[in-house]
Parts: sequence; structure tokens; C-alpha cells
Amino acid sequence: AFMPYPTVALAAARHGPLAGLSFAVKDLFDVAGYPTSGGQPMLLAMSGIKTCSSPVVTQLLDAGAQFVGKTITDELAFSINGQNAHFGDPINPHAPDRISGGSSSGSASAVAHGLCDIGIGSDTGGSVRAPANHCGLIGMRTSHGLVSLEHAVAFAPSLDSCGWFASDIDVFVKASEVLLQAPVCQTRLLGPISKPRWMLGSPWWSALTPEVGKAHQAAMQGIGDAIGQVGQVRQVGQALSSFDIDFPAFGATGLDDLVLAFRQIQGFEAWQCDGALIQDYALSLGPGVAERFAWASQVSEADYIKASKLREAFANWMHLQLADNGLLIVPTMPDVAPLRQADSASLDQYRAAAMRMLCVAGLCRLPQINLPLSRRLGAPLGLSLIGPAASDLALLPWAKFLMQAGTRLDHA
Repeated sequence: AFMPYPTVALAAARHGPLAGLSFAVKDLFDVAGYPTSGGQPMLLAMSGIKTCSSPVVTQLLDAGAQFVGKTITDELAFSINGQNAHFGDPINPHAPDRISGGSSSGSASAVAHGLCDIGIGSDTGGSVRAPANHCGLIGMRTSHGLVSLEHAVAFAPSLDSCGWFASDIDVFVKASEVLLQAPVCQTRLLGPISKPRWMLGSPWWSALTPEVGKAHQAAMQGIGDAIGQVGQVRQVGQALSSFDIDFPAFGATGLDDLVLAFRQIQGFEAWQCDGALIQDYALSLGPGVAERFAWASQVSEADYIKASKLREAFANWMHLQLADNGLLIVPTMPDVAPLRQADSASLDQYRAAAMRMLCVAGLCRLPQINLPLSRRLGAPLGLSLIGPAASDLALLPWAKFLMQAGTRLDHA
């Protein structure tokens, strides 16, 4: 899980809300006394030793948490597989024959192994949500622009968001409450959501195979019962309304249009960030990453502008639907993690299915929390809670509520 750097001691506050807890940091974030590799040897060679830390690191230290190391990231963060051709593939302890998921793979692996309590990562197209699903962790992608990414390697700036993992819901809430405070939290947060409108994200659920849908049934039964009781709804089915995306309302024909817009925005911005480095040094990129950057290099500015217009129309529509109290319950990923032995074609097929689920929160700059509530084939499988933009703090008590509700029944 960890980069093989010499240990540098970082002073943490003796007292604070996170005293007694430990954390690890994805090697996209600067930590004073360490280099930053971004998962790429040339970037590591050019890095030098950093003299200051990313604000999220400082905030955790000031809250009393102990730093235990920097973790492997997928190369230049352009993957959701958790496989790095240069520094190795972090192991998924809850399904060792399956991938850990990337690009925050090392942080997820470290937390899942119990090597630290909190793992800091970033999420552009699913880089926290995918490994959280695969490794059975609580993992959050924060609202875009909410948590500082200063002194962190950029990938696709209009999509990049900070995120973190924990295996325990109470630890997750504590860490979130620390990191969702100024100065790291840079945007005004929504107030508490006392009466949420609970919705099932129909496009996500309809994309599942019957086998995966069945794996979620027990957790959803517990959640439906709990929501019905809180809302004093006699029939559980009335507690959860169906949420469908009205594609014509913002000029799209379906999810494929949104996925393409996402990929074009991500690809164009990624090439702006890394294209010169790749070309000037003729970087040897790992499998999958090389092909994605080759595709990204061909995205034109006209493609980017068109995709960005679709994004804004969709985001505006989505914000109107959620308002300030709409909460979506959706499957995080299309299935459990692929096998480590899966060929590239199978991984690409899984990635394509995953992007249909993951792109919405990214395009709309929304927070999303994975909850490890289901299992299939002996491996973890997550459900997610998506809320309005800047509702990150308000989601925490409801995430805990769903965790407790979804685990009331034995569905392992």
C-alpha cells in the first residue's frame, strides 16, 4: 500500500478530536519532508523534497492524528483499477484475488488492512468511490471545490475533488467533521437536512444485472424499513420515490452522452496538465494509462467546449431536482471488483459500465459517500448516498443512519 520512502516524523497535536487515530496520504498530495511521485517515476525524479504539506495533511495533524506514510496511486491518477506498472498493485485484503480499485488504491488498501484509521485520496472519475466499493470501506468524494487541493498534483481540475476513507463509520464522521471545517473547507456548507426526500436513482439501479441487484436486496430492505419508520410511512414502498433523469431537458439522449461529455472534459484537462510532461520526456506509461492519454491527446478544444456546455445544462437541471434536501440512494459500482487476473478487455468493459454510474456526481460537482453494505461472490459491494452540492456535512448523520439500517439484517 505504501510508497517505499524513508520515514520522516511529522509532529501532531497532543490533543484534538482525532488524537489516537492515524492517517495515510495518497502520493498526489505534498507532505513536508517527502517527494511527490503522482505514481510516475519521472515525476518522482523531478519532485525534490517538499517543504510544506497540503492543507488536508496539516489539518489532520493539528487535530491530533498521526501520519504513517504516503500511499501508492495509479499512474498520474488516470485509472480506477488500482494497478501501477512502476510501483506495484496495492492488495485488497477483503478480496485478495480482486483488484483494489484506483487511483486512491494505496490509501484504500492501507485502511482496509488496518494499517491506518483514515486514508486521504482524491476522486476525479471515481478514484475514491471505486476503491471504497472494492475494499469494503466508507469513502467520500466531496463536493467539487469544497476541500482544498492546494499542494496536490492536478489531474482534471474542474473534476478533481478531495476524498477520504475509513472502515468505521464513527471514525469516518470524526475525520469528516475535521476536514469539513475552515481553512481546508473553502465553501459555505448547506445546513442540516432534517426532512430529506429519499429517492432511488433509477438509471443506476436499472443498469445492474439481476445477480447484483439481488445482492443489494437485504441491505435495501433494512434501509427501506428504517426510512419508512422515520417518515412514519406504513408502506415502505412509499418512503422511497423513483428518480429518473430527464435527458431531453438538458439536450442529451441518454447516459452515453453524459459519459462522453465527462470523458472529453477529463481527457482534455488531463492532457493540459500532463501532456507536455509525457511528450517532453517520452514517458513510458503503463498499460491502460498509455491508451487513455493517447485518446485524451485527441480531444479538441471544440469538443471540450461542447461537453462543458452539456455539463452545465445537466448540472443546473440536477441541482433543481435535488434542491436542498434531495438524497439519492444508488449502487456505487456495477459489480464487485474485477479479478486481478482479468484481461485488459474485461477491465475496459467494467470501466465503461462503471463510468455510467460514476460520471453524474463528477459532472454535477456533488458529494457521494460509499457505504459497504452488501457482498457478492465473497467480495464487498457498496451502496452510495448522493446529496446536493455542499451538503457534505449534512450527509454525515444520514450516512450513519443508512449504515445502521442496512446492517440490521444479516446479508453477508
